[in-house]
Amino acid sequence: MNGLKHPVSKFIYEKDADGNIKVTDGNRWGLFRLDGKWIAGEIFECDPQMCGWVSGPRYANHRLDTSADKH
Repeated sequence: MNGLKHPVSKFIYEKDADGNIKVTDGNRWGLFRLDGKWIAGEIFECDPQMCGWVSGPRYANHRLDTSADKH
């Protein structure tokens, strides 16, 4: 899975196959909805804004896109 590391807590935020956010810290984990509400696991709190970043759509970098017309 691809995820983001929180800049303060260093927890890893990853989107799972069901669209939920899995937050891990070593062997501990927590599962959260896209709005940051807890579902399961031993980590009970997360950063809801990080959940939004991880769950959002991924776009190709426009600077690396070779399909654009070049003038």
